[in-house]
Amino acid sequence: MIHTSDIAAATADHALRFPADALAGRAGASFKHQHLAAILADGKPTGFFEVHAENYMGDGGHPHRALETIRRDNPVSLHGVCMSIGGPQPLDTAHLARFRALVERYEPALVSEHLAWSTHGTTFFNDLLPLPYTPATLDRVCEHIARVQEAIRRPMLLENPSTYVAFRDSTMSETDFIRAIARRTGCGLLLDVNNVFVSATNHGYSALDYLADFPLAHVGEIHLAGHAGQFDDEGDLLLIDSHDAPVADAVWKLYETVVARAGPIPTLIEWDGDIPDWPGLKAEAAAAQAILDRKLRQVDAERRHVA
Repeated sequence: MIHTSDIAAATADHALRFPADALAGRAGASFKHQHLAAILADGKPTGFFEVHAENYMGDGGHPHRALETIRRDNPVSLHGVCMSIGGPQPLDTAHLARFRALVERYEPALVSEHLAWSTHGTTFFNDLLPLPYTPATLDRVCEHIARVQEAIRRPMLLENPSTYVAFRDSTMSETDFIRAIARRTGCGLLLDVNNVFVSATNHGYSALDYLADFPLAHVGEIHLAGHAGQFDDEGDLLLIDSHDAPVADAVWKLYETVVARAGPIPTLIEWDGDIPDWPGLKAEAAAAQAILDRKLRQVDAERRHVA
């Protein structure tokens, strides 16, 4: 679990320019520039916003002006998508430097990346590709996470993947692999519940069993998103983590299971394609907030009973 004290210690050598808000119990949404006017007209939201780091790696311009406007009054979660944490080659030093600069510039409440790879030589793929779960891969991932955390001077969160293929070379389960990463690096975890459902459906295992074995104590943020269905060459259902639809009922049920077990963890609604207007995206975040609020009331009642 990422604690506020960890972030405070990492930033003690410079004064914060933005408010340092705790995110426990809050639901948020992806920040999209087309929503800026509607968000500002809506008054100060009670949740938070997440942005993809790679959309802000230029020095200035409209993207930064919009993000600075949002960040003045709202917590932000910074989510990287191109670090290639699981890649076979060393991290791109220029990319890592730009990532660090964004952390310093916007002082996000949470910083995260994916358990995936997306580079080969000098080629960058517009995808988050899977990797085999082996001791050699574990060593490489842990080394890369250590480099990121050293650069940003704070713990990061690592997101579980959505996968469409599995490797015969894997010698560990995904949950054991992720558990080992958290133990060795001290990083937190970002649990994407939609990714769990997508992967479980594609590979034919139980999403509930996966979550029962997931190291929930290390989770500092949850993602929820929509997915799309299609059929593979054999006529079997294949789910795609598309982020272009409302959260599915089955994913909401899994999310309630996680919150019941792990508590009111900050939760983010991802929506990156066929984006609705702000009221539509806000309604999805409100549905997550309602589940978090029920858990918060339960925790509060239990505390009063003990007292």
